[in-house]
Amino acid sequence: MESHSLAVQDALSDTPTEADRPRWLELLEELDPELLTQRFLARVGTVPGYDPAPIPHSELHRTGVLSFISLIDGLRSGGFDGPVAVATDVGVSRARAGVPLTALMTAIRHDFTVLWEALTQAASASDAELIVRHTNIVLRTVDDYVHQTEAAYLAEQQRMHDEQASLRQSLIAALFQDPPPPPERLRMIALDLGLSSGAASPSPLRVFAATGDDIRALRVFVSEYERAGGRIFTHHLGDALIAILQPVELPGSRLTEVASGASDMRVGIATAPNGVADLRRAASAARELAHLFHTEETGAMTWRRGWARLASRQLLAAGTPPLADVSAALERCTPAERARLEEAARSYLRTGSIGASAEALYCHRNTLANRLRRFADLTGVDPLIPEDAARLVVGWA
Repeated sequence: MESHSLAVQDALSDTPTEADRPRWLELLEELDPELLTQRFLARVGTVPGYDPAPIPHSELHRTGVLSFISLIDGLRSGGFDGPVAVATDVGVSRARAGVPLTALMTAIRHDFTVLWEALTQAASASDAELIVRHTNIVLRTVDDYVHQTEAAYLAEQQRMHDEQASLRQSLIAALFQDPPPPPERLRMIALDLGLSSGAASPSPLRVFAATGDDIRALRVFVSEYERAGGRIFTHHLGDALIAILQPVELPGSRLTEVASGASDMRVGIATAPNGVADLRRAASAARELAHLFHTEETGAMTWRRGWARLASRQLLAAGTPPLADVSAALERCTPAERARLEEAARSYLRTGSIGASAEALYCHRNTLANRLRRFADLTGVDPLIPEDAARLVVGWA
């Protein structure tokens, strides 16, 4: 009884015996790649992503026949011992055709079903144990083919992504070249980048710039924005990383949530209202704004926040300190009086209201008014006069 049980166990093993080989080869000879392909194509037509077929029927037929020829050869040899040419062919062509990977994997796995049905139909009742002993070889051979196809698909998809990224980078770089591209070239670049909504209606762009250690945070933002489904372009402008996107209004979406996070980063932000035609100017402005941060500051540097600081920097670079005369005049005061006068003037410039400034400084309105008058008498610059106030705003930015 025990010997009979062992015999049955051996018969159902998935390891073929030497005596199996002649009959196994006879069964494989009965498999017709053309007939297998027809059965395969009938099944593939029901797979989402292949209905309708994204590639010509003749191509599906060609690679189907080659696939079954390769699979049958693999079964003869007990499995593949190297690359399968048609697997690469199928993986590359389907990636280029835009077939979803899930659809491709579902379609290819029909190879096992078609092969298994054909083998069992060709086999007789006496071949049952032989078929069982070869089950693992069939599974392993088809699975190897599937994995090689998937690897080829993913490699080609990455290659396509790299090609596309390289093309995008070259198009973005062209917008910053000297001399600038002519209008017709700008229009074509905008179309190629998907940043044009028509010649009569250019797409406004939002431009971010980061420098130094702040570049890392901007790179994370770019990655998050892309993962949320958005398109964003980058370019290195001098010491700054520039990121460019076309705003998308999708309230409540992950994309809108990520985009709103840009206001919390240490980046310069500018707008290109006329799309790529304004991009170079906007990128330069964003870069200048990104250079204005003090060490402990947070949040984005917009034009509204940074204009005075930028004007002060440019005046200093031109050798014209905007408040040199004011500083000299205030030096005639005692340190305590100077502190009170500057505090009064700075507070008023922030609020534009004597009442609000007096409340903020815990003093009487008349006291604050007297300090502002004293500041004007000493320096010749009156914080209550808009033109003079602008000098102070820029000088103290």
